[in-house]
Amino acid sequence: MLTDAREQMVEQQVRAWDVLDQRILDVLRVVPREQFVPKSWRELAFADCEIPLPCGKRMLRPMLVGRILQALEVREGEQVLEIGTGSGYLSACLAKLGGRVRSLELHESIAALAADNLRTLSAGAPVELACADGMQLAEEGRYDVVVLTASLPLYEPRFQQALRPGGRLFAVVGAAAPQQACLIRRAGVRDFTRSALFETAIEALEHAPHPAQFGF
Repeated sequence: MLTDAREQMVEQQVRAWDVLDQRILDVLRVVPREQFVPKSWRELAFADCEIPLPCGKRMLRPMLVGRILQALEVREGEQVLEIGTGSGYLSACLAKLGGRVRSLELHESIAALAADNLRTLSAGAPVELACADGMQLAEEGRYDVVVLTASLPLYEPRFQQALRPGGRLFAVVGAAAPQQACLIRRAGVRDFTRSALFETAIEALEHAPHPAQFGF
């Protein structure tokens, strides 16, 4: 049964990686991850692995989704910006938690896949999808939550500038494994705090700057 497999995913992977917030566990139980996995990979929908998507992209592992959601503490009605829609699974979870989600996806084929996945699912408020390059983001002070689903080889402050005071940004930073998952909070106009959460390794955000390569 799919519900049994989803429950095993939650208990054996997500909870086991210190995701103890009951709201998050409940959301992962009810959002059908299998509906967001390409059909040829659905037997691995609940596995601890990165499932392939078009354009060489991959879905985030379930335990990482759980840690992201727990760190961000999304509340009802908050404005959420997601950079990198992927399959739409994280978007659906954010919406189910009450977020008003706007998601940017660089690749049209992936954006279309996510739109189809989200269209068939009642997962909270509708998700606004846009085909756009997140590295071109120029908004300031608009969002309560910003989440990057790919890493930044070098930290890029444009994403924290998009936060309102009190807002939270999840970003994975680093050019090589292990990378550092961080939560950045905006306390005021120029006041930001940064907390290290855990180490991980995910692909880099396309068009993100990289450290300079030194030659001899």
